[in-house]
Amino acid sequence: MRMWFSSRSAGAEGMVLKEKRKMTAAEEAWDLLKTVFYAVAIALVLRIIIFQPFNIPSGSMKPNLLVGDFLFVSKPAYGYSRASLIWPLTRLPIEGRIFPNVPERGDIIVFKNRRDHNKDYIKRVIGVPGDTIEMRAGLLLINGEPVKREYLGSGAEGCERFQTEAQSFRETLPNGVTYVTLECMADRGDLDDTALVFQRYARAYPEDYPQGGKAQYVVPDGRLFMMGDNRDNSRDSRDLNAVGYVPLEDVVGKADRLFFSVDGERARIWEIWNWPFAIRYGRILDPVK
Repeated sequence: MRMWFSSRSAGAEGMVLKEKRKMTAAEEAWDLLKTVFYAVAIALVLRIIIFQPFNIPSGSMKPNLLVGDFLFVSKPAYGYSRASLIWPLTRLPIEGRIFPNVPERGDIIVFKNRRDHNKDYIKRVIGVPGDTIEMRAGLLLINGEPVKREYLGSGAEGCERFQTEAQSFRETLPNGVTYVTLECMADRGDLDDTALVFQRYARAYPEDYPQGGKAQYVVPDGRLFMMGDNRDNSRDSRDLNAVGYVPLEDVVGKADRLFFSVDGERARIWEIWNWPFAIRYGRILDPVK
């Protein structure tokens, strides 16, 4: 009995000593590296497969999305392509999409603009493959039919560049999607009349803006026609040289929900004391629509 007890005591002491042994500096460093690697790997997988954070850098989608909004972009919504990857993998010669779904009119999506160094743009889908799009003095026509448009008033913010008040309109697309748009030039903006746009650019870009027929945009197969809600402050598909028809394989994902919003004009980065007052608490977790 005495020998059995001594053996157990020795075993217990060995376990305690083993537990108390400190990790060496090399072991601690290796353990930290593994933790960081796993965290980065999980974050990359989530970013590529599930969602990607995105912030609004300009006012082209006012009044629905504001500068300083941060939102999640859903990757599974339209399938996956090289645009779903992270740089520099977005430069790989990969064609097509996996599990593809065509966005619907009215969806707000993030896409890569090939004509602007593959930068991320965020706009609203107005035309899908086969649609004809036309602007007549600010009025949007899809397949020859005017989109329902209701005047809401003036005074909205969004026309700072023009030093004028914005006019607000509510548009309702044929599928029932409704949203508010802004006009800064009272339907006389550079891209508010398709016929004038075609005349302006026909000589310099005859292939993009053909003459002799009806001045309208015809959305090719596998492409989308995108527009910003702030119509006179948006570089979008109406300018075929700057954006044009967006290939489906350049779609990153669907703008889904805001997770944060801050008004940078109310607090500079060093004005920590003003940070709580610059947060737009009422916009946090709002759906994108």
